[in-house]
Amino acid sequence: FSPKKNPPPPPLSPTPPIHGARIVATILNDPVLNKQWYAECKSMADRIIVMRDTLKASLAKEGSVRNWDHITSQIGMFCFSGMTPEQVERLRTEFHIYMTKNGRISMAGVTSKNVGYLASAMHQVTK
Repeated sequence: FSPKKNPPPPPLSPTPPIHGARIVATILNDPVLNKQWYAECKSMADRIIVMRDTLKASLAKEGSVRNWDHITSQIGMFCFSGMTPEQVERLRTEFHIYMTKNGRISMAGVTSKNVGYLASAMHQVTK
């Protein structure tokens, strides 16, 4: 073993690489890329809003009489469903739907293809 031929790796730096910051700076400082980025962010946010509306409507269509207004009054990528840990466990074991034990749903994972299944399962465990 020769230190000159096989030098040890450099120590891990607590400072992250600057690559990400440069990418962000490029996008935010270029008018065309900036406009495209904001449009894509809006598109993602709008899709989540539509999925919230669809989930609430689908729960009503399933026959749920619970008040699900909190699904559409909350904002962001996550939704606190109000379900108990026991109900969440049933979703996991009976329907293979996964979320945190406190009932937090990742709305980014709800799609037009699975929202009906999610609503049906939620209704089954909350009635």
